[in-house]
Amino acid sequence: MTTEGSFTATDSVLIVGAGHAAGEMAIALRMNGYTGAVTLAGEEPHLPYQRPPLSKAFLSGEITVERLHVKAPATYDNAKIEFLPNARAVSIDRAARTVSFEDGRKLSYGKLVLATGGRPRLLSLGDERVNQAPNLHYLRTIGHVDAMREQFKAGNKLVIIGGGYIGLEVAAVARKKGIDVTVLEAMPRVLQRVTAPELSEFYSRVHTEAGVHIRVNTALTGFEFDEAGKITTVLAGDGLRIPADMVIVGIGLIPNVEIAQEAGLLIDNGIAVDEYGRTSDPDILAIGDCSSHPSAYAGRRIRLESVPSALEQARSAAALLVGQLKPYNAVPWFWSDQYDLKLQMVGLNQGYDTVALRGSPSSRSFLAFYLKDGVLLAVDSVSRLPEFMVAKKLVAERLKVEPARLADETRPLKELLAPAS
Repeated sequence: MTTEGSFTATDSVLIVGAGHAAGEMAIALRMNGYTGAVTLAGEEPHLPYQRPPLSKAFLSGEITVERLHVKAPATYDNAKIEFLPNARAVSIDRAARTVSFEDGRKLSYGKLVLATGGRPRLLSLGDERVNQAPNLHYLRTIGHVDAMREQFKAGNKLVIIGGGYIGLEVAAVARKKGIDVTVLEAMPRVLQRVTAPELSEFYSRVHTEAGVHIRVNTALTGFEFDEAGKITTVLAGDGLRIPADMVIVGIGLIPNVEIAQEAGLLIDNGIAVDEYGRTSDPDILAIGDCSSHPSAYAGRRIRLESVPSALEQARSAAALLVGQLKPYNAVPWFWSDQYDLKLQMVGLNQGYDTVALRGSPSSRSFLAFYLKDGVLLAVDSVSRLPEFMVAKKLVAERLKVEPARLADETRPLKELLAPAS
């Protein structure tokens, strides 16, 4: 990435997007002493809010919209951050340093920050009725949850397409509400893309015991509709017919890179940035789910869908704009809440050749260590917070260790930490 481009503390910053990364970026600029104009433009009517609770506490009705806010509304007012709701950016004029919006507005910028996030991957079955059905839903925004509330009630039959984190989190909330739940997963096991077979087996058992019907190796083939266009039956492989009052789809996320691509910015599995968030244009930065960055940990460019990653990227980018070089190079970590279980993950386990378990899945509290050639790549922790905090450090150190040592609960994990220098 290029490092050219001048910037002063009185230039304007326009942030396109209003998610976790965008909200953190705006506040971090002020905390770092930036005094110029800051404008936050989001497609939704809401101030930056937390997305993880959408599939959990917000969907269940345990918390309100106000509890989702990343920062209290007064925080933005006090920091003199202008918020533009319902503002969908459609194009960037890099030469003129302007962004055009769907409603005809055109805003100029000294520096532009793209925090455009991503959107749910849609079903494509060659039937235009599918994504128009009033009882088929995706889950990414407050609006998505609001649209499904009337149907998300006890006694209804819910079919979830996709056995990933979102699908299983929704299944857990739905069962607590007395909803009949079936999960369809095309792959041989749930969570196959992100966890070892031991974790997949554990979570399949937990959900099955809670009354969820899990069908793996089961491809979706179509739907049946009533005269109003509502889905009545989900059709799957081997002639399977599943009655449905509602369908929720969780089959992945597509990064919103189109506006950057049309402006000629470099795209590489996301908007390509350097370790400070700079794109191929020195006046434009990108952060969060829409961006890909070089990772010293992974040894390659990666794109992460992770709240901790988005926050750290925002802080690094904000520091850059006030003349401080604080590269983003954190080890990625994630979490998922299902029933009473907290799953925490650190590192990326692609390419592992060994899994070591510490503790027993039957106890509902254990860790899974992923190693390659004896080097620790990643750790999954189920309801073991203190040990997970140690595991994060071990993964960052690229610890070389015998699997048996990791599995030995008679010896504390912290003994493996490198001595403080």
